[in-house]
Amino acid sequence: MFTPVHAFSGFSVDDIDAARSFYSDKLGLTVTDDDMGFLRIVLPGGADVLAYPKPDHTPATFTILNFVVSDVDSAVDELNGRGVQTKIYENSDLPTDDKGIMRDNGPTIAWFRDPAGNVLSVIAE
Repeated sequence: MFTPVHAFSGFSVDDIDAARSFYSDKLGLTVTDDDMGFLRIVLPGGADVLAYPKPDHTPATFTILNFVVSDVDSAVDELNGRGVQTKIYENSDLPTDDKGIMRDNGPTIAWFRDPAGNVLSVIAE
């Protein structure tokens, strides 16, 4: 019988130290090193995700993590203030404003990248 006790997701990065700094310092998440040199990133709500080093890393072309927030504009302002660029889609099919926020085309959302180039977002609750 399939009865998992726990589940988690994972993604690769090309620089584990840069990832540790980004997820802990820029995003304010709890990040710990595990026995294999991977990062365990604790997400809001208590789940965790694993970031692992991969020398031939290719950034994900899709959003790997969505952070649900009550106010996307405030979250974007705070991220930009921490040096995180949220205007990542220029000349694309995604109609974003000057802050990188897409409005009135589904949920309000803004995307940004981690140091490895993986795409993340802040999305309206």
